[in-house]
Amino acid sequence: MKNYYLTDDQFIDEWLKIGSPQKFAEKHGMSVRSVYNRRRVIETRLKMDLPTLNDGRCSTMKKLQQTPGHARRGIEMEKGRVVVFSDAHFWPDEVTTAYKALLLIIKEFRPKVIVANGDMFDGSQASRHARIGWEKTPTVKEELQACQEMMGGIEAVAKGAELIWTLGNHDARFETFLSAQMGTYEGVAGFTLKDHFPMWKPCWSFWVNEDTCIKHRWKGGFGAGRANSLNSGVNMITGHTHNLAVQPITDYNGTRYGVQTGCLANIHGEQFMAYTEDNPKDWREGFALLSFERGRLMLPELIQVCGEDEFEFRGCINQV
Repeated sequence: MKNYYLTDDQFIDEWLKIGSPQKFAEKHGMSVRSVYNRRRVIETRLKMDLPTLNDGRCSTMKKLQQTPGHARRGIEMEKGRVVVFSDAHFWPDEVTTAYKALLLIIKEFRPKVIVANGDMFDGSQASRHARIGWEKTPTVKEELQACQEMMGGIEAVAKGAELIWTLGNHDARFETFLSAQMGTYEGVAGFTLKDHFPMWKPCWSFWVNEDTCIKHRWKGGFGAGRANSLNSGVNMITGHTHNLAVQPITDYNGTRYGVQTGCLANIHGEQFMAYTEDNPKDWREGFALLSFERGRLMLPELIQVCGEDEFEFRGCINQV
């Protein structure tokens, strides 16, 4: 088979199997230079990367390799969807519109992976910050129960999806408080957050392929999405800021995205009232839907709450 009989799809499929210009040329009766030229044309036109098994661009194994303590996890995904939500700050007796929308999107799109991108647990009474006046907040037990109920609702509609929890700074309060106050209890059941959420795999970062990193936070401010992607050189999906945005960056390496995943919490909820002093909050309620084709991240889609029991998605207003 000569190279001019190979469509782009055929070339890509063959390349992913062989991964070597020399072996590709031998199999298809091409010169090595022709293989390099064809690969470069496809990479430029389709804005994708076709690395060889041993060139410097191929760092997949390093980025997807699980680190000690599962600080990093990852998955290879040629085609599929990932739902990413963050900053739920689950509170007793509160079910938000964004949460209801999340369940609907999961049911409809059946993602391969669902990522809770930090701050599911608020930890108001386990915080290093002093209590504000006589503010009434839930106990750790009450918060845990609320969090278990909400995460359990997601588990019920997940339908086999891998469940990942990229830990946030509020989540870390649970174990930080215990390790500081009762370090001798290390290893006792119940003293880690994951003991209470056995279905979810905790980590600090989750990678999809070698070029998409999902983690709770890195750079700060409302330009965090762009700053994260610009400085990391990969697609970066983060929470923490409670902003909901997609910011593309294009350079000599192609186009990548900085995504901020909003918040699943009600931005006017009790958990935010005292420390924001009831100031206006330039935040957005919602989450993100990521789609991968040929191993490449497509333009990320956002789901945003636009009213009580209403959310907007793909130009339509939907009811929950």
